This record gives sequence, C-alpha cells and structure tokens, in this order.
Amino acid sequence: MDAVTPQVVFIVFGIPITNTIISTWFIMGIVIIFAWFIRKYRPGISEIIIESINGIVSSVMPDDIKVIKYLPILGSLAIFLMISNIFSFIPFMVSPTANINTTIALALVVFFAVHIYGIREKGLVGYLKDFSKPIFILPLEIVSQVSRTLSLSIRLFGNIISTDLIVAIIFSLIPFFLPLPLVALSMLTGVLQAYIFTVLASLYIASAVEVEEFEQERRRLKQQAKNNHI
Repeated sequence: MDAVTPQVVFIVFGIPITNTIISTWFIMGIVIIFAWFIRKYRPGISEIIIESINGIVSSVMPDDIKVIKYLPILGSLAIFLMISNIFSFIPFMVSPTANINTTIALALVVFFAVHIYGIREKGLVGYLKDFSKPIFILPLEIVSQVSRTLSLSIRLFGNIISTDLIVAIIFSLIPFFLPLPLVALSMLTGVLQAYIFTVLASLYIASAVEVEEFEQERRRLKQQAKNNHI
C-alpha cells in the first residue's frame, strides 16, 4: 500500500510535502532549464518540438480552428506528462502521475480550459446556448462533462500506477536483466498515455470552440463588411 499512496518526506509550516510533489518540482526545474538551454543554444530543437506537438494537435482538430492558440496549454501538458510518466525510472524518484491527486489536477486544468476557451470564442451567452441546446439534454451534458474529467484522471492514474507496480514486482523477483524489456515497455506506455491525454484534451477543446457553419458565415460576412467600410 505504501507504493500506491504518496509518502510524506517533510513538513513545511504544517503542510506535508510528499515524494510526488518533490518529483513535480524536479520536473518543473528540468523543463525550465531545458527550455532556457534550447532557446539560448539550440533554437532548432524548440522548433522541432513545437512542430511535433502542432502536428499531433492539428491531426485531431478541425481545419478551421487555429491550433496555435491552444498550443501553450496542450504543449505544456504533453511535455509534462511525457516526463512525469517515465520519471519513476530515475533512482529515488516517483512518477507524479502515479498520484491520483496529480491526475485529477491535470484533468481539472483541461476541464476549465475547455470552458474558458469556449466562452472566449463564442461569448458567454453563445456558449451557454450551445451547451444547453436543446435544453432537455442539459443534465446529460453536465454529467458528460464531469464523467469525462473523471475518466481522464482515472485512466492516466490507473495506467501509470499499474505499470510502475508491475515493474517493481518483477524487479523484486528477478533483479537482473530480464525485467529490462518490461522497463522499456513501461516507458513506451508512459509516452503513449501522454499522447492519449493530449489528444483527448485537444478534442475536448475543439468541441468547445467549434462554431456552426452558419455562424462562421455570419462572422465572415461581418468581417468583410467591416473591411469594406474601412
């Protein structure tokens, strides 16, 4: 059970600091240092990373959506998750995503981002109208929003904690070269889960910001009239 629950390492002002929090701090430091390094010395690497994430997001979002507006949050999620999911293979470290609190927090980030982007794109009234159209499906829509948030967090947590536990058990039974393929498989699973989480977040945001065809035409004509007036 100790392997599943986060372990308190020390306490600061009455606040317990767990091993998953420490791992999160390390990952934040790694990402910041790496970003500073490639920006200063290897800017070409940053372009490759951005283009890769942009390609993943663009492949699931409609063509009429400007993906670049959502890359900061989706790219940050992808990079953080990819590192977090395989972080337990560093000695004395654990994967932050092996803690249900971390995965719930990440799912809530996606939840609020979806609605914030939707309101920003359609306006509060327009977004609420789309959200509750027709009105009798509003309760189902609310249940859907809550359930997919829970699904995001539980799916990620379950996959990461299960693979970490399996590798740990195999290592305890056969602590030599045989478990190494399992380690590689576990790392591949971690990267795959980061990909799935990012793709699902992209789909949720796309569903919130996508406007109907007649609304797109109305905006186009309005902008055209404005340009002609200028």
